[in-house]
Amino acid sequence: MEKQKLLAAMSGGVDSAVTALLLERNGYTVEGGTLVLREGGESEAEEARAVADRLGIPHHTFDLREEFHRLVICPFIEAYEAGKTPNPCVLCNRTVKFGLLLDCTADLGLDGVATGHYARLERSPGGRYLLRRAADLTKDQSYMLYSLSQAQLSRSRFPLGEFSKTEVRELAAEAGFTNARKRDSQDICFIPDGDYGGFLERAHGGAYPAGDFRTIDGQVLGRHRGLIHYTVGQRKGLGLALPAPLYVCEKNVAENSVILSDNAALFTRTLTADGINFIPFDHLEQPLRVTAKVRYAQAAQPATVEQIGEDRIRVTFDEAQRAIAPGQSVVLYDGDYVVGGGIIL
Repeated sequence: MEKQKLLAAMSGGVDSAVTALLLERNGYTVEGGTLVLREGGESEAEEARAVADRLGIPHHTFDLREEFHRLVICPFIEAYEAGKTPNPCVLCNRTVKFGLLLDCTADLGLDGVATGHYARLERSPGGRYLLRRAADLTKDQSYMLYSLSQAQLSRSRFPLGEFSKTEVRELAAEAGFTNARKRDSQDICFIPDGDYGGFLERAHGGAYPAGDFRTIDGQVLGRHRGLIHYTVGQRKGLGLALPAPLYVCEKNVAENSVILSDNAALFTRTLTADGINFIPFDHLEQPLRVTAKVRYAQAAQPATVEQIGEDRIRVTFDEAQRAIAPGQSVVLYDGDYVVGGGIIL
């Protein structure tokens, strides 16, 4: 059977460089491709091109800054202004990296795209593509990929899924890649300094309006400096002198107020989510036992999920979870396999 022709999505980092290396070693016809998504992205494209040149493969640059702004940055800003805590990486994967980039891949006459995500892909006996956690659970990125469709998964490959980060760096060093020890990025790519508030204020054209800090029963405790500076569960940085610790439990956009509570009030067992996507099946016919994560770094917790509408699920945890934030993703697992997920309401 003829090997597929694949585009290795290359960011200039070590993971994507080793992705291209592994594809070539496994006999695929490989071409490199780099997405320019923001100002300054051209330097990453040059780093990726240097790796492609070392491997002797063609390299393409796709300038998608305008599309990225429309599809990822604008929804990110809108969600924050609506009082939510969005996860732009999930949206970017669905619309850009496994959306527009797959379109570019098809235009080049290639069969699909391979990325440096730490996740695994399998084919079920029934023909569906299944998404599985990475062998190295400390690097697993399946949470960020739960929203991919069967059509997208069928044209995607994750060569790093069986490797640890240490092994990936060793492969890069053996191949002579200069980025073998390059530090991993920990921040959202379009907010590299991690200052979400500053980014949003620059996009807004100024500061957001101040408002009241209130308790659950309506007592005014002071003034906040704009809703976008706070997220559910936050305690530090409130700027209040309080006799006991209080935490952000809600952002009331209509009243422009931040509601504070004690820690106990942050715990709940149930959430609803929309924007749902299932991977092993199209529709959930009956309640299903799963484990679930409400944020990327959380350990998955035992729960039951049921579909309560065409595009809505309810997740009930065995034990109450802390600081479930609207706008984040809830991702469901059956053992190592991703069942699906949605956006928390």
